[in-house]
Amino acid sequence: MKSALKIFLYTFLILVVFVPSYYVMQQKKERIKEYEDQIRELKEKNHELSAEQQRLEHDPTYLEAVAREKMGIAREGEVIYHLNRSNK
Repeated sequence: MKSALKIFLYTFLILVVFVPSYYVMQQKKERIKEYEDQIRELKEKNHELSAEQQRLEHDPTYLEAVAREKMGIAREGEVIYHLNRSNK
């Protein structure tokens, strides 16, 4: 009877010591996976931005199109009209 109680107490002690650390380890693994996903997304975004930068540096036609569209830059003598579209 005493040996069964000892086995139970040792088992309980092991569970008390290792289960919380196992839970913490699982949480850390989950966070690592989230960080890896975030890193992958940021690398993809970085690649897209690098390609955009190269295109802006080496393609004057594209640079002009971006400047006109995003920055509202016009050629000398041009007038830009902004039309507001309303849902009626």
